[in-house]
Amino acid sequence: MSSDAVTALTGGAESSGAGPADPPRNRRQEETFRKVLTAGMEMLRESSYSDLTVRAVAARAKVAPATAYTYFSSKNHLIAEVYLDLIRQVPYFTDVNEPMSNRVEKALRNLALVVADEPEVAAACTTALMSGADPTVRRVRDLIGAEIHRRIKSAAGPECDPRTVAALEMTFFGALVNAGSGVFTYHQIADRLTYAVSLILGDNP
Repeated sequence: MSSDAVTALTGGAESSGAGPADPPRNRRQEETFRKVLTAGMEMLRESSYSDLTVRAVAARAKVAPATAYTYFSSKNHLIAEVYLDLIRQVPYFTDVNEPMSNRVEKALRNLALVVADEPEVAAACTTALMSGADPTVRRVRDLIGAEIHRRIKSAAGPECDPRTVAALEMTFFGALVNAGSGVFTYHQIADRLTYAVSLILGDNP
């Protein structure tokens, strides 16, 4: 992806994949990771980016701060992982009985609306993801970019021109930057993405 909007949000992640993944966690490690992640999401919903700390989240999750820092190097890393988790919950739209444009529209709308009704979470995610200094945040941005790429590519189908998929990705990330900066609400962005998809795909079956 070459647009400034995509670079700003995803740290220049290539749509073909992400950076190196973390070593797999065992069941106990995964449970602890999820416990801290859930506590972070709960605190974001109740407070704000500025009030959140890894130590406070650890206390909420009833784990030692050192344990929380094992999984999350900073609060920006924690918030980025929260957003990645939300993105991973977005379904794939692959019903071949629907036109491609409908599938892609649904995919982009669902991706755009993951934080639409939670302004504190949305603001925190935007701030965290735009922080370029933390290498762990950059890695999570790569993973977010890869997740979004998979959903767009899956909705578009295997026959879709890769250049079209890239155009849809650039459009989506540009839309997120507009929403994150407050130019539009996430619901307005979702509506504008519907229009953009129709322009890019036309009447593609």
